[in-house]
Amino acid sequence: MFSDIISLESYNIFLIVMAAIAVVVFIALYFVEAGYGYLFNPKYGFPVPNKVAWVLMECPVFIAMAILWWMSDYATEAAPLALFAIFQLHYFQRSFIFPMLIRGNSKMPVGIMLMGMIFNTLNAVMQGGWIFYYAPEMGYYDGWMSKPYFYIGAAVFLFGFITNLHSDYVIRNLRKPGDTKHYIPKGGMFKYVSSANYFGEFMEWVGFAIASWSWAGVVFALWTFANLGPRSASLYKRYEKEFGEEFTKLKRKRIIPFIY
Repeated sequence: MFSDIISLESYNIFLIVMAAIAVVVFIALYFVEAGYGYLFNPKYGFPVPNKVAWVLMECPVFIAMAILWWMSDYATEAAPLALFAIFQLHYFQRSFIFPMLIRGNSKMPVGIMLMGMIFNTLNAVMQGGWIFYYAPEMGYYDGWMSKPYFYIGAAVFLFGFITNLHSDYVIRNLRKPGDTKHYIPKGGMFKYVSSANYFGEFMEWVGFAIASWSWAGVVFALWTFANLGPRSASLYKRYEKEFGEEFTKLKRKRIIPFIY
């Protein structure tokens, strides 16, 4: 059993350490840009084709969560199964569908890919450990499906998931075949923020944290913002530099509508 290998006390220390690292990452990324996508930087290692990099970076968490679910004695109980389905919905899309939709020949530095693989694997331990082992063994899920925060969290997650899909679609279709110019994305939540895809992803994991009602979920939401918040700020500056008044007159925020 997972909980026989890692005690609850050790697991809680793990959550604290992960939260502390997220704060450090959040601060660091305001000084050092994560060099992939529009902000590609070769100093993070040799380039890997984006389609390959995204699959290799995201699939570890999908596979690890599936293994942890399968090995659990509570795999068929309603609450763990529902949370598992929500989590895997995102990572199935991100691991196996999103990469196949990527256009062009863009690349990702191998260092960024490897860091993503490491975090995703640790996150599977963080989320799967709580959902499939510690929580059910403590009776945490008793009467779970009658509690409002599961439904509220699931609704927030689905809003974020749909926003993320739509925003990715907008970005993917900014260029016509053969075009290499950059454009300002418009429509949907791009009316309010310059990084609507990141806003959608952040909302997904805020919703998941509410639905799971767990510190593990909160730490993951914190990590999501620690990564995407500074990146949205870097992209905002890049848009300002490249498009000038054409961009600034839109009066968008970076990642959270009306706030930041």
